[in-house]
Amino acid sequence: MNRREMLRNSTFAACGLVTGCRFSWEGSKESSALLLEAAQFQDRGGWGLDSQFMDIMGSGFLIAHGIGKPVKDAVATIQLPETGSYRIWVRTRDWVAPWKKPGTPESKRAHGTPGIFQVKVNGKIVGTFGNENDQWHWQDGGFIRINKESSQIVLHDLTGFVGRCAGIFLTRDKDLIPPDGGGKLAAFRRKWHRYGEDPKDAGRYDFIVIGGGVAGLCAAIKAAREGVKVALIQDRPMVGGNNSSEIRMWLSGTGRSEYAPKLGDILAEFDVPNEQRPEVFPRGRPMHNAEGFKDDLKNAMARSEYSLSFFPMFRMNKLEMNKGRIAAVVAESISSSERLRFRGDYFADCTGDGCVGYLAGADFELSKGEHMGRSNQWSVTNIGIPTTFPRCPWAIDLSDKPFPGRTEEERTGSLGLSILGNWNWESGFGHDPITMGEYIRDWNLRAMYGAWDCIKNVEKGCPTHELDWAAFIAGMRESRRLIGDLILNEADVCNPNWYDDGIVPTGWKIDVHYPHPKYDVGFEGDAFISTVDFKECVRPYYIPYRCFYSRNIGNLFMAGRDISVTRQALGTVRVQRTTALMGEVVGMAVAICVLRQCDPRDVYHKHLAQLKIGFGMDPDVIAKTEILPFIVLNPGAARRAEGSTAKYAFNELPEPLQAMQCLVVSRGDMKAPAKGFSFRISAPATVYIAVHDRGEFVPPDDWKPADMRTVWSNNLSDTVYLKEFDPGVVEIPGHEGMQGGNYGLPHAVFVPPGISVSL
Repeated sequence: MNRREMLRNSTFAACGLVTGCRFSWEGSKESSALLLEAAQFQDRGGWGLDSQFMDIMGSGFLIAHGIGKPVKDAVATIQLPETGSYRIWVRTRDWVAPWKKPGTPESKRAHGTPGIFQVKVNGKIVGTFGNENDQWHWQDGGFIRINKESSQIVLHDLTGFVGRCAGIFLTRDKDLIPPDGGGKLAAFRRKWHRYGEDPKDAGRYDFIVIGGGVAGLCAAIKAAREGVKVALIQDRPMVGGNNSSEIRMWLSGTGRSEYAPKLGDILAEFDVPNEQRPEVFPRGRPMHNAEGFKDDLKNAMARSEYSLSFFPMFRMNKLEMNKGRIAAVVAESISSSERLRFRGDYFADCTGDGCVGYLAGADFELSKGEHMGRSNQWSVTNIGIPTTFPRCPWAIDLSDKPFPGRTEEERTGSLGLSILGNWNWESGFGHDPITMGEYIRDWNLRAMYGAWDCIKNVEKGCPTHELDWAAFIAGMRESRRLIGDLILNEADVCNPNWYDDGIVPTGWKIDVHYPHPKYDVGFEGDAFISTVDFKECVRPYYIPYRCFYSRNIGNLFMAGRDISVTRQALGTVRVQRTTALMGEVVGMAVAICVLRQCDPRDVYHKHLAQLKIGFGMDPDVIAKTEILPFIVLNPGAARRAEGSTAKYAFNELPEPLQAMQCLVVSRGDMKAPAKGFSFRISAPATVYIAVHDRGEFVPPDDWKPADMRTVWSNNLSDTVYLKEFDPGVVEIPGHEGMQGGNYGLPHAVFVPPGISVSL
């Protein structure tokens, strides 16, 4: 096996026997000891491996995420240097202790301790852990006599409610206390594992991609296929990021460009078209089905490229600079804590959090106290037999609070049970998204358990249902945004402003989340339900290439939600088909950099035509979208007018209209009559209009009443009219009806599917 294959496959080797040694630390005497870290358990049983917060708390850890049912034991076989009396330390924490502190409002207070577990040595219970301290620390387990050098250590979960353990330290030195965190803990672990201060050399690469979400995956594969030597570093066992089975966010946005026919080729290899979604997710929402996220396919793509070396389960946490450029990054193995040094010419920050740029000193922005939060989605299923669920006094007490899905009426509404655990179960808006990550994730879990406890035990609802899945890896939306030569803003995408380097098409409205005021009372500063007022922008808008590289770190690219945009513009570029296409563009751009021996900035100033041609784009054409006076909604997505989905949602829409395209326009000034508009159709069609029942307005005589009505915004209604049209222009009349000083909404228009609509 050559060096490249060895490094590529090292993280997948099965954990061998964990052995002890003679060990001392900062003045303690040398004595027999053993450090068993979380990832070294040969059999993790039902415990998950969490690496999200390594940069803050110092390592990965095992988490007993059983959704209220104790998970299967984690088991490790160890070899001690000698038998005798050992003091045992367990690195853990009481994860709800932050909400037990004096002064915590009762609406946020936790009672009890959910995340407790036992440690057993050779079948003997040493003690119960996870019930002390709000911070990560070494909990003292006292002394135990071990009479066999070859022994077994077991983590035995008692609750299924996310107990956590980062490691176990056994020592014959009764006075040796391992350090709790920071640099001392890192040095302690390095000394124990006999790793030097200098990380192991992982080789030199043309291009190093950090972050294996869809942006990083596409950047790495595109560059490799262009002949670039690539390393892809990912801190989870799989690629995909938010679009993996661990988080389960569906691919959204536009996957193809009208101007660049080759852009989107890599995305297409793992994408699932929207029309196939019911087949891929037959139970409804994506969180019900892990297989639909194609983890195996995406991992296979990362492994199959000859020029691409894939390093899963490595966390980048350090880098080296040389004259204002990144020279190397250092990544730590979550499985073994071994550190590897990756030397490179070009780097891509696809971490989502701008981690590479931050460490390199790249210019960035981070919205303080007003950023979007993160979600830990969850789902409920009907198993057909009576079920119970334990009370959760440590969760958020929602017994007297509203939340989406609390009532039977809500759970049988249009969203059904998917109203529980949907995207809008989101928190962290006012907290630092980096340093407070574990707090935010845990607050999401407290909200989930509080809601389900309320439904099952207070409301006596869902008698045959149970929680069947919940993410312990959080889905992120917003943190650092690295600054490039151009900062895309709201005016650019709404007015719009067409740049000569516009290349990646968007397909999403401006979608910026904030706490939902209806559910915020009592949880101020810790809201866990979000809302959004969508703002329409031009779709697709073509994101400029200059948003994909750092303005002050000469060899740093970025792709994903950490590109150079304002917070408002982030709302339209952050969805995953769009970020995947960003990755493809960065992969092509780095290939040009390698060929031309130039910087990312030079691709714009000197080689933009080559970048465009690489995707089949005319180098002299500026990508633009024809701006229509209306927007076209796909069948099943109709609403009453452009703007807030909630405000203009149909409550009752006749079945024939549900199957049609819906054309809507902006409301405009309600003190003026709603204007009409026109469009063209490609074939003969019967066109329907929904006329707002305001002011007894009736359209011209050639529009005939249809035997249909609609209801929207709960209590407002429309009368439906129809008219036959030949191919060509369709004229839609205005609405001049007035009531109470306000004119009616413009007509919503319905056109049969398969009919092309244009200006």
